[in-house]
Amino acid sequence: MTSFSAKRTMTATAPLRVVFVVYPEIAALDLAGPLQALAWAQRPETGELGYETIIASKHGGRVDTDTLLSVDTVPLRDLKLTRIDTLIIVGGDGAYVSMEDAEFVEDIRTLAGQSQRVCSICSGALVLAATGLLNGRRAVTHWEDCEALIAAFPEVEVEIDPIYIKDDNIWTSAGVTAGTDMALAMVAEDLGHEAALKRARSLVTYMVRPGGQSQFSPALERQRQNQSARFERLHQWIAENLTRDLPVERLAERENMSVRSFYRLYTAATGTTPAKAVEAMRVEAAREQLETTDTAIKVVAARCGFQDEERMRRAFTRQIGVSPSDYRLRFRMT
Repeated sequence: MTSFSAKRTMTATAPLRVVFVVYPEIAALDLAGPLQALAWAQRPETGELGYETIIASKHGGRVDTDTLLSVDTVPLRDLKLTRIDTLIIVGGDGAYVSMEDAEFVEDIRTLAGQSQRVCSICSGALVLAATGLLNGRRAVTHWEDCEALIAAFPEVEVEIDPIYIKDDNIWTSAGVTAGTDMALAMVAEDLGHEAALKRARSLVTYMVRPGGQSQFSPALERQRQNQSARFERLHQWIAENLTRDLPVERLAERENMSVRSFYRLYTAATGTTPAKAVEAMRVEAAREQLETTDTAIKVVAARCGFQDEERMRRAFTRQIGVSPSDYRLRFRMT
């Protein structure tokens, strides 16, 4: 594990220096999202910018992304012996080549030793893992790259589900937009919750998804399973009527089908039963209220169609393995 030897020698309001490390074929959004979140973050007490951002690559110069865009960079060697508050390894398809570049990896390891915090976004975890700094640590990457990370670096404790993980001073995030969630969480830690809220509102993004949230959206997962969109209108109706009694008979009636035919076709199309789907949507709605409001748990249960707090507790235990009260303690936004 790394030792973070560099110490901050700044005034209380000096910008925190963030270095983004890139390489050819990074994912443009893996850089742009977190960069946008950090670049204009302000200290609430003074309005001063909280961060100084730098983009660096192995040799400097212009680096191509996986889109039509390219970015201008400074050489990594120019940053040696420089104070760095946060070092961020950006993700992209080029990570698979870059993690094999011994000189590049060594440069990152050196800069990590000068940094207070070291992060990776998406497949940037592969490059970070190549430095050895993730050995024995929990880490996450984009779900499509998890198997590669596990195979190449078995000493890393890879977790597939979270959108980001903070393990001491090392942070890793899942793919693409999860990097922005991680950046907002860092703003909250560095500058305070108010500063992070302000950036989230400016970016018109969800504020602030906890790291323990899943990188798999329940709504998207339903759409993925229901690829024919056969029951999409039914799902929308269920979401709008969670407080109603929703037995399979009522759902079949909505689809003008017999109960037997509806049950068979729905299960085949979505991979789950109608009852389990309704319960999952109620849990999803309740999770949002527990994260974003102070509403009493028994009221949340009623609003989401559970009838009482005990039924919601059992559903939470089945779906996500924690009680509603424990979930709120862990994931409350404010």
